[in-house]
Formats: sequence, structure tokens, C-alpha cells
Amino acid sequence: MCETGAVNACDNKYKEWEANEEIRIFREYLRIPTVHPNVNYDECVEFLRRQAASLDLPVKVIEVNPRKPIVVITWEGTDPEAKSIILNSHMDVVPVYETHWTRPPFEAEMDHEGRIYARGAQDMKCVGIQFLGAIRALQREGVRLKRTLHATFVPDEEIGGKLGMMEWVHKESFRQLNAGFSIDEGIAGEGDAFPLFYGERSVWHVYFNISGTPGHGSLLLKGTAGAKAHYIIDKLMRFRENEVKRLENNPEYTIGDVTTVNITKMKGGVQENVVPPELSVCFDVRLAVDVNHLEFENQLLDWCREAGGGIELEYDQKCPYVKPTVLDSSNIYWVAFKAALDELGLKVKPQIFPGGTDSRYIRGVGIPAIGFSPMNNTPVLLHDHDEFLKADTFLEGIRIYTKIVKSVANA
Repeated sequence: MCETGAVNACDNKYKEWEANEEIRIFREYLRIPTVHPNVNYDECVEFLRRQAASLDLPVKVIEVNPRKPIVVITWEGTDPEAKSIILNSHMDVVPVYETHWTRPPFEAEMDHEGRIYARGAQDMKCVGIQFLGAIRALQREGVRLKRTLHATFVPDEEIGGKLGMMEWVHKESFRQLNAGFSIDEGIAGEGDAFPLFYGERSVWHVYFNISGTPGHGSLLLKGTAGAKAHYIIDKLMRFRENEVKRLENNPEYTIGDVTTVNITKMKGGVQENVVPPELSVCFDVRLAVDVNHLEFENQLLDWCREAGGGIELEYDQKCPYVKPTVLDSSNIYWVAFKAALDELGLKVKPQIFPGGTDSRYIRGVGIPAIGFSPMNNTPVLLHDHDEFLKADTFLEGIRIYTKIVKSVANA
């Protein structure tokens, strides 16, 4: 809060933020409610067309699936044949519980501390606008980059990217980008160091559809669906406990270094005194990058047999193993990225991303990708109530990306 003698200084700072072009653009973007479910992207696409026009850059709108637009803003490099750089962000945001917000979630209100409140402030409309802000800064400097930049704005990342990036990476319109490297979102860091992500765990959403002996609730029937479900749940919860211990016992580990297992859905039964013939249990499993997928699935199948059989596995998501991006001298883009960080004096902590982003699909087609959101000393509020980003942090992020983009695009 402003001290009594510093009120004028605070007011002046607030007016400076209010008048800043990049903050104005950011807040305008935040006010577009591209919120699930049933997102309408029309207003967002028109907004991005205006941004491309302000930068005097061509824009394409690609629809791999109806009503799921992908916006590509391109700044051609001096060597158009060289591999290009993708600056990727997603347009959609997760739902809000408005009663838990102290500010309207889609008005982008800014307080006198510079906190801009809105869904998407951290995840990840900030990054999309910071990419454009970096391009604008380089244009103003009269810089020409060797490699072409493609600022891509994709749909539906928050629901797995199934109708967006997941399919697009296999289309000719994506191959025509001639991409050599991609930068996408990370998350905020609460300390001085910036989290930097070079890989992701594989997301498996596994349903155990369990059949068993039905009958009256007063009996002790053998082979019931409930008894089998208990066996499966017990095995996976014991596996989970071991992963918790691994995480606790190694101070170098982050959550992305272990496999997480959580029950997310359970359904079945018809009446309180009827033993049901079927039950279903869903687990959200995130396989660490050192887990052998075939061995893990065989273990699940063994447990199903041990439980008594009659259990079918169904996968809503079953992401394959994707090799993490190499962070060494063999990766020229990483060398350039790291050089920019060093020049800026920034500390980063490379790690495996705890959730899932569209980078997994880009890495899956052999393109190295890094997830990095330039937000340090910032509480992690993605998907949380009262999501905000400070104006100065946002503007510093543009300065950081300007240096990184210039370095990587000239690699």
C-alpha cells in the first residue's frame, strides 16, 4: 500500500501503467471471455487481426476443426529458408467461480499496486501479448532477424488441445511453418529464479471398468465389483505413496520428476441395498519421463488379473512417451536462449512441467521446445481465484522476451 507521503508517487505510477500501450493491449485481450465450455473465439480472432495490422505483419487463420481457429502472425526473417521459431500461446482460459473472486474475472481491473486481475492473466494471455510486445520492440529498434518468427495462437489447450495443436502438428499448414524451435508457456516462480521447462510427463486418464457378482446388499458375495475396485485402488494408492516418499526424500526433485496418481471419478450402483454388477474408477496418472510405458501398462493389467478379472481398461487420454528437449551444446537454440538469460543475469531452474501443455505435441514431431513464462517473485495463480499479474512483471517480461527472441532467431 502507498504510504501517506508517497500517494502522489503511487498515483503517478498508476497513471503510467494506465497509459502504457502494452498494458492497454494486454488488458483488452483479458477482457475477451474465451472461457470454457463452448468457447466462441470470434472476438479473439478479430483482436489478433488488429494486432497483426498494428505490427504491419501478415496473419493467417487456420481451422483444422470447425470453430477452432488457429491464428498465425508471421514476421519473415532475412533468411526465409532457415528453420523458423514458433512463439506459441493458447487463447482459451479455464472457467471461474465468480463468487470466489474479489474482482470481476473478465474486466482486467488494475489496483494501485499494479495488480491486473483477470482469468488468463498468468495462464497464459500474458505470454501471447509479451511475444507481440517483443516483436514490436525489435521493430522499433530497426532490428531484422535471421529466422522467421511465427506467433501462433491456438484453441482448446485447456482441454487437452485435441481439436487444436494435437491435430495441427500433423497438417501441411503446420509443416509449412518450417519450424526448428518453439517457445511456449511455463508457470510463475515464487522466488528469484524462473522455472524453465524442457519436457513433460505423459498424461494417462485411465478408466477401470469393473464387472462383478451382483446381488443383495446383505450377503457376502465373492468377486463383487466393489471388492475388485478395492484391490485396484489399494495397489495404485500404494504406488502413489511410494512416489510421495521419493519426492520427499530427494530435495532436488520437483513434482515433475515423479509419477502422480489420483482418483478423479467413481461411478456405479443403482440402490443402497443392491450390490452393483459394474463400477467404474478413473485415475489421472502423469508418468514421469523415466517410466517405461509398456512395463507400467503391463503392471496395470497384472493387477486387473490379480483382482479377479472382468476388468477392462479404457483410456480417455494416453499420451505416448515424448523425448524431452536437450539442454546442451548440441541444441543451438538452447545455446542462444541460455546466452540471452546470462546476458540478462537471470537465474532459471530447468525442470519437467508438472501439467500438460501444447509443447508435448510439438516435441512429439521432433521439434525442440521450451516452456518459459517470465514471471518470478510471483504467486502461482493459474486456474486459481483472483488470478493476477503485476504490471511491472508483465512489462519486464517483454524486455526479457525481446532479448531471448532476438538471440534465438539469430542462432
